[in-house]
Amino acid sequence: MPEIESLLARWQSAGVLDSETAARIRSYEAEHKKPAGLCWQGIVALILGAILLATGVILFVSAHWDELGPGSRFALVLAMVSVFHIGGALSRESFRGLSTALHAVGTVSTGAAIALVGQIFNIQEHWPGAILLWALAALAGWALLRDQAQQTLALLLVPAWIFSELDDAMNGQIGQSAFLGRFLFVWALLYLTVFLGSRHRAVQGILFAAGAIASVAGTVMMIEGWRSWSSNQTAVPFWPQCIGWMVIACLPLAISLRNAARSLIPVAAAIVLTILLPWTQHSWVEHYNYGRGQQGTYTVYGPNLLAHALVSGFCIFTIWWGVRQASRMLVNLGIAAFAISVFWFYFSNIFDKIGRSLGLIGLGVLFLAGGWVLERMRRRLLASMTPQAAREEGA
Repeated sequence: MPEIESLLARWQSAGVLDSETAARIRSYEAEHKKPAGLCWQGIVALILGAILLATGVILFVSAHWDELGPGSRFALVLAMVSVFHIGGALSRESFRGLSTALHAVGTVSTGAAIALVGQIFNIQEHWPGAILLWALAALAGWALLRDQAQQTLALLLVPAWIFSELDDAMNGQIGQSAFLGRFLFVWALLYLTVFLGSRHRAVQGILFAAGAIASVAGTVMMIEGWRSWSSNQTAVPFWPQCIGWMVIACLPLAISLRNAARSLIPVAAAIVLTILLPWTQHSWVEHYNYGRGQQGTYTVYGPNLLAHALVSGFCIFTIWWGVRQASRMLVNLGIAAFAISVFWFYFSNIFDKIGRSLGLIGLGVLFLAGGWVLERMRRRLLASMTPQAAREEGA
């Protein structure tokens, strides 16, 4: 209302509105005024309060765990989960933000409760199954509560369960890192793009941050390629590979159809990159002198020039797609990723070959000149976006 009053006063002084029309506008806005939402201080307080509350509960349980019998432990675990959800239900009508925070802590506590119940009753260990139960709890919370906290937890835990199942099925086999890295990278691109333009800002922001971290981790794991640490290791069998490609390619492509205009092409491009990148390696033998006439050899694996070109090219593709979708976040992420890829190439192929002093000089020039060029390009790209599209993204 204060903003409306200032505008009405200015329009009346300019003779655009008369007093009767201004009074009608005030009456209409007063009738349709929505209750004010939480300010950022309140949101920060709720987030920090939820984190501190969950941490305190974990510390309390761990401090007294050895003093309790199996029955008391099970009752404590049930109370730990139920109290938070009951508190969230009781405060839902009066304080929706507090209710969301309590329900989120309750869902997080469910994961700890699942692990503790398995320990109490000595249930056979299969840790991906525990993550599955936790993901199902988050999905149930999302279906019942329809809030962004439960949605975020569910969307993080479901791929975490798939990842853990792949890791368990391929454990210790040649190609495990390549397949896990492929999964992380493709799902990262899915989460970076499928929620562009979403009204759920918290979900979009958290999943975007998770996707940015997962894309870097996936790239590093794919570069490991087919490295083996023992002559007894075997390659990933056929059926685990088939299941792996279903969750790496088929499932993300199906989900990307939810927002096909923004997500389908990046996900398909990510799949192509994950097919090629693990194969872009070269190896060489290094000799070591252990002293006393003892020598040894070690086979070293590293990315070749094609690997650097693929990663840098995908960063440029991300920047182009961000401009096409008027996404400031994608443009900034793509430019940061491109800068990281340039430094990676410099340290991998140039720094050690020109000496330490010249290497540091070149690094300084790269930071100054490269940073200046990238920042100019970033500002130019952001300025080229349409203001309306940029406002729709809320950047």
